Amino acid sequence: MRSNPKETKRRKRTIRVWTLEEATAAVPYIAAVARSLREHWLETAAKRQLAAHVDARPGRPNRATLVAKAEALREAEVAENRYLDARDELAALDIYSIEPARGEALIGFVYENQFAWFVFDLFDNRPFRSWRYHTDPLGTRRPIAEVLVPAAKSA
Repeated sequence: MRSNPKETKRRKRTIRVWTLEEATAAVPYIAAVARSLREHWLETAAKRQLAAHVDARPGRPNRATLVAKAEALREAEVAENRYLDARDELAALDIYSIEPARGEALIGFVYENQFAWFVFDLFDNRPFRSWRYHTDPLGTRRPIAEVLVPAAKSA
């Protein structure tokens, strides 16, 4: 441990850079993990909402109410742990979920000497329809055709 916490520097981490061909080849695996991630995230949210609903009932809670709340919270924790496992599985490949309920994830690549992200969409028949530069606002979506044009010109 460092003696002075102010000496702690940001650790640099190397992120894997994918090609569109590599990302496309990995779509079945990415989709399976993204689907699990989404299901576990939704289950966590539902169980927490159930616990809050049980807790919000008027009056003094009886034993059954307390048991129902505890069970919902326990199930939410189990679902959250599964969600975290799926998130970590994607992160190990340097794929990052940006919106688990919508099945969206980011996969890094380099375009025009800048770091950028392919935007994976679980529910699109073309999972890589868009991309964005790392410096773009999170909601920015550029057509994937923009990154395909240089490849067509060099052919």
